[in-house]
Amino acid sequence: MDKEQRENIAAITGASAGIGLALTRKLLSENWQVIALNRSDFPTEDRMIQEAVQRGWLRIYKTDDLADYASLRRVLEEIKSKEQRIDILFNNAGGSFSKLSYSKQGREYHYELMTVVPYIILMELKELIKGGRLKTVINTSSSALKFTKEFTIESLERPKTFRKLLGPYAASKLALSLWTQAIAPQLAKDDIKIRSVDPGGNNTLRKGMKSGLPLVVTLLMKLFFSPPTHGANKLYEGALGQHRNETGVFLLKGQVAELKFEDQAGNILERVNGVYEHEFSTSPNNSL
Repeated sequence: MDKEQRENIAAITGASAGIGLALTRKLLSENWQVIALNRSDFPTEDRMIQEAVQRGWLRIYKTDDLADYASLRRVLEEIKSKEQRIDILFNNAGGSFSKLSYSKQGREYHYELMTVVPYIILMELKELIKGGRLKTVINTSSSALKFTKEFTIESLERPKTFRKLLGPYAASKLALSLWTQAIAPQLAKDDIKIRSVDPGGNNTLRKGMKSGLPLVVTLLMKLFFSPPTHGANKLYEGALGQHRNETGVFLLKGQVAELKFEDQAGNILERVNGVYEHEFSTSPNNSL
């Protein structure tokens, strides 16, 4: 495996489809190594991907479900045992689901997958990030967060109502960006920078997969939204572009944007860290 010519290493969750796949291909084309944490397989007909796997540039770690703690714990331990460092962590896995559902831990699934799990992954891979060159974390957020009207921890964990895209999905992305903001000063002690980034409107519809989007959004996505390469470029710029020296910020259309409910940022961080400490972590020294 000729890794020597590829000095930078990125870890990407949800790397096998949509924006994650486009980002994986972009980084590989720019001579990065990629650590992929996926539930689904990469396309077998993608020659770039298959060559990267064969050469060891792309290393794949599979999990049954990122929101299943037993499966997540197993795959993170595997990454920690086999990888030496991570220069950039892209917490990208997610999705908009069509109905209200709950994780095995009993929390609303959007919130578990897109708010709590990215925190767990960051905490578990923190030592690898500290050993990296760029020490950067990018959390994939969404402009949908601006539509959140009610925001409490209770409504995040067990919503009373469900709306496609603008309900639990939007609230979970807002919670992600809020804990990103709140944790930044603590990560700065280890020279780690963290940002949340809106990848913009992308056509991420997949054949045979049920969409959790409202019908009108699905139609607009098919007709007018950009391909996933657009979102990949936004995440790439969020990591390495003009804001690369800033931390804790939310980037919307490439610019720093304010968040709603900023007074709740500390509470969200406290809650997700509590979940990590009491439900996931086997090593109390890993927590904040």
